[in-house]
Amino acid sequence: MNMNKRLDVFRKYMNENQVKHSLVWEPDNQYYLSGFRAISYSRPIVTLISEELIELIVPGLEEVHAGEKAKVDHLYVYYEQTDKGHLETSYRDHLTALLKKYPSGTKVGVELGVLPANVYLYLKEFGFELVDVGEKITHFRAIKDKNEIELLKIAGKLSDYAIEESLRYARVGISELEFDTNGDKYLLEIASRDYPEELIGYENWTCSGVKRSAMPHLYSSTRKFENGDPVVHSRQVWFNGYRAENERTFFVGKPSEKQKDLLKVAIEAQRVAMEMIRPGITAREVDIASYEVIKRAGYGEFVNHRVGHGLGLSEHEEPYLRFDNDLILEEGMVYTIEPGLYVPGLGGYRHSDTVILTKNGSFSITQYPREIEHLIF
Repeated sequence: MNMNKRLDVFRKYMNENQVKHSLVWEPDNQYYLSGFRAISYSRPIVTLISEELIELIVPGLEEVHAGEKAKVDHLYVYYEQTDKGHLETSYRDHLTALLKKYPSGTKVGVELGVLPANVYLYLKEFGFELVDVGEKITHFRAIKDKNEIELLKIAGKLSDYAIEESLRYARVGISELEFDTNGDKYLLEIASRDYPEELIGYENWTCSGVKRSAMPHLYSSTRKFENGDPVVHSRQVWFNGYRAENERTFFVGKPSEKQKDLLKVAIEAQRVAMEMIRPGITAREVDIASYEVIKRAGYGEFVNHRVGHGLGLSEHEEPYLRFDNDLILEEGMVYTIEPGLYVPGLGGYRHSDTVILTKNGSFSITQYPREIEHLIF
């Protein structure tokens, strides 16, 4: 679905709900609808969508960038330089002028989940009726088209390369940060060779040892791997904005039988979820089925998060695979499958793979080996 098609679909929704104008604030939503993404949003950027126009307000340092990348009808710029102080110096200068043409009572679309409170109050001063369009944009983004899926596949392949390269260096005495760097370097070399002039990014972290691995989200540290360590290594790689997540738990040296059992349970819980997820079932069914595997093994009390989250332009995207989510899954949705268990004194155990839902089931775009015999170094 190209940008114009996305706008057509969104405008149809606006028209059906008598929304005359929408203000889009969230950066990934702006990119989805306008094709423009900045590095920093400390200076506000606003996308405005009406029945006929899409307009963008940017700070002066983004003027050239937005002029090149943004697929919009009008670009409005505000400045912070001394010699341009006589021009607009705030995004609100432009926004006020654009909104004044709409009478009090006009329905204006906003993303209530992310819109800053001060902007909400500012819009209310116009007398507008504010309508939440954020959930609808979330739904649009949740269903990936063919082009988005192709970008995700490339991101998944690159993440496999990076994990494989880092794991070649898994040994006693290497620090978490050094371990990460090996995969980072290889990822960037492959990307530069095979995908010149494309936009590629990544983030990763490694948690080693029974204490650190049992905390699901920690930045990599200077801690060095020790014999018997369980290690959780996480990577997200994005290609032209679209992310794949790839995580593996592995052992440095000889793990105890109990530790091996814990990883086997996590692997089985993931396998059940990955085989189950498909269009037509609910998000809650996937989460509960995976959790039941861990519970039956006697480790239910050591689960502290959902089985997975949506993925695409954002690091985590709604809708989520949670026990209380009755959402019916659809073809084109993309999810991580990452059940985990975290046992004090024994460590944390979690693989994560990115799966795309197809007409008849699903497939994983991350393929690094998951079985324990491939994960002892």
